[in-house]
Amino acid sequence: MMNKRRTLLKGTLAAGAAGIAASVGLLTPKAVLAAWPKAAFEAKDVNAALSAALGSASMSESGKIKLKAPDIAENGAVVPVTVTSGISGTESISILVPKNNSPLTANFNLGGDTEGYVSTRIKMGKTSDVVAVVKAGGKLYSAKKQVKVTIGGCGG
Repeated sequence: MMNKRRTLLKGTLAAGAAGIAASVGLLTPKAVLAAWPKAAFEAKDVNAALSAALGSASMSESGKIKLKAPDIAENGAVVPVTVTSGISGTESISILVPKNNSPLTANFNLGGDTEGYVSTRIKMGKTSDVVAVVKAGGKLYSAKKQVKVTIGGCGG
């Protein structure tokens, strides 16, 4: 019983110290906050979103990008998407849905030795293409797939 109390006390003190440090600004996610491309996620069209997030909207299709998404999404609120880039020097992977009100759904900046692979779930308001954009060597490459979003999950 005494061991559980000590563990609880240590955890409480550690959480309290971390909370105080965060509240006075000693622990802030500066790198995360600095990397937030607010204008890109607020953009209303694909070109504006890409320009704000990646600095350009000029892209070419590439067979080295594998985009995995369902043909039919029965629930547009949770559409699983996986992007694998076979392009060397992949710097970032972005996922866009052109028919969403805000087309940019995800933007991943990758480290130098990071594998070009992301897997996430996105939200789709209606049937649309899903576009994966890979930035490598200062150029943009893309792949797309149409995903049909059904209403009510009835498959039709």
